[in-house]
Amino acid sequence: MQFLDWVVVGVYFMGLVGIVHWSSKHITSTSDYFLAGRHASWFVIGASLFASNIGSEHIVGLAGNGASSGMAMAHWELHAWVMLLLAWVFVPFYYRSGVFTMPEFLERRFDSRCRWVLSIVSLLAYVFTKVSVTVYAGALVFMSLLPDTFGSPENAFWVGAIVTVIMTGIYTVFGGLRAVLYTEVAQTVVLLLGSFFITWFGLKELGGWGELQAAASASKADFALWRPLVQEGVPWWKNGDFPWLGILIASPVIGIWYWCTDQYIVQRTLASKNLTDARRGAIFGGFLKVWPVMIFLIPGMIGWALHQKGIISIPLRSEGTIDGDQVFATMVTGLLPLGLRGLVVAGLMSALMSSLASLFNSCATLFTIDIYEKLKPGKTDKHYVYVGRLATVAVVVAGLVWIPIMKAMAGGGIYKYLQGVQGYLAPPITAVFLLGLFWRRVNATGAFWGMIIGFVLGMGKLTIEAVVTARGIEEGTLANIADFNFLYYSGVLMLISVFVVVALSLLTAAPSKEQTNGITWGGLSSEDRKAIRNSWDARDFIGSVVVLGMVLGVYLYFSFWLD
Repeated sequence: MQFLDWVVVGVYFMGLVGIVHWSSKHITSTSDYFLAGRHASWFVIGASLFASNIGSEHIVGLAGNGASSGMAMAHWELHAWVMLLLAWVFVPFYYRSGVFTMPEFLERRFDSRCRWVLSIVSLLAYVFTKVSVTVYAGALVFMSLLPDTFGSPENAFWVGAIVTVIMTGIYTVFGGLRAVLYTEVAQTVVLLLGSFFITWFGLKELGGWGELQAAASASKADFALWRPLVQEGVPWWKNGDFPWLGILIASPVIGIWYWCTDQYIVQRTLASKNLTDARRGAIFGGFLKVWPVMIFLIPGMIGWALHQKGIISIPLRSEGTIDGDQVFATMVTGLLPLGLRGLVVAGLMSALMSSLASLFNSCATLFTIDIYEKLKPGKTDKHYVYVGRLATVAVVVAGLVWIPIMKAMAGGGIYKYLQGVQGYLAPPITAVFLLGLFWRRVNATGAFWGMIIGFVLGMGKLTIEAVVTARGIEEGTLANIADFNFLYYSGVLMLISVFVVVALSLLTAAPSKEQTNGITWGGLSSEDRKAIRNSWDARDFIGSVVVLGMVLGVYLYFSFWLD
């Protein structure tokens, strides 16, 4: 990092300060703080959805997976089609219900028990997975880009982690969701530009797309989009190399949970001016979501090819394989000219801060609206905003405390680790939301126990994996459970959750029609359907077709590009 690079980073941060200062002047109510006053346009919503999703763990982790396993993780980055489900299926119910949070929506549909379960699970999941993984990935970049600036790479890691968490916490506390949304618009632009230049200079140094394809073809088994069901000498249920059936089972389950039911994401659409902007924002976000394959995953493969040619040197792990999580930072330092390096570092910091800011604000919203307000009703808006700010501070502190634990746990492959954990969290929530929206007969008893049993089984599998790894157990029942492919287990959890929800709902009393009116597809009145129909026109339809066409095009090309 030279003087000009630091100037670029400094200008970026000055812009953030200006946005936060402006945002803080517009906060007078809980709606202003938690939902930006419900005034956001479709462009802001779409950019925010993209920037919230693409954190430093995406940039670092996707590039790492691109270098180590090629296109395997592309399936998760082609969830743009799931964002269309958010736009057309889920958003009309969420927005018209006027809720602040997803647990609040579950209480409207079922009862307060479901709200409590989802609130607590979501808060714990945010602090111990998303916050910690995002901070870890960002700190890893600091360690690679500024190894000697603070005395040692280890010092750079801790400085990067602590400074970015605290700075992000400050602007989230004072600016609320409005600051988060509008800083994310700027961050989206910087993020896309920075990653484009990485891809451009990498391909130029490598010799073009043909060179990358030739290098990938030589490692076809590792870099193909679709992987075989069975590897030689490995049982089908144990195959950890992303078998195609496991991808088809687990990817939609995780995608629907993340994009259509998670407070972290859905909160952006609830901040829109109207239902039309909420839908268009989700469609625009789907358009942006297709690009990470080209600007994050492909650069990782380019980095791998450059390493094979000896053009750059990626650090190795103890077993002699390349450290995938160091690929992106190595390409930044080894390929980019002066000034652009600062732009990309600003982009990386953008990704880290935007994801953290979204997480902090979502955690504050969940705690204040779903827990504190239930325990202390009737307080003023000013009081709830104050509590929301305190909750943000608490999440910041919890994230800092968890960093050393996360650092010990993550030995690389953070993106795969994150998807594995989400594969155990997603099925019960996905089952409850889908069944709850489309079938009026599902009741609170079925939903409550479906989530409880699903979470227990999911966390049980995760705990067994941790015990088996820590103790080095290689044989026996525990080892077999731990080795069961997380993609298949996600599908098993989904089936169990659906069975529990349906069975217990049928064995207990049906909910009243009044309880499901306006909040399920079958409970929509003619006026509800007319209002939803009037909220979209040909532009929304054409935009959705374009997004589906992009997803299909990427799938078709990369399904055969190594043949």
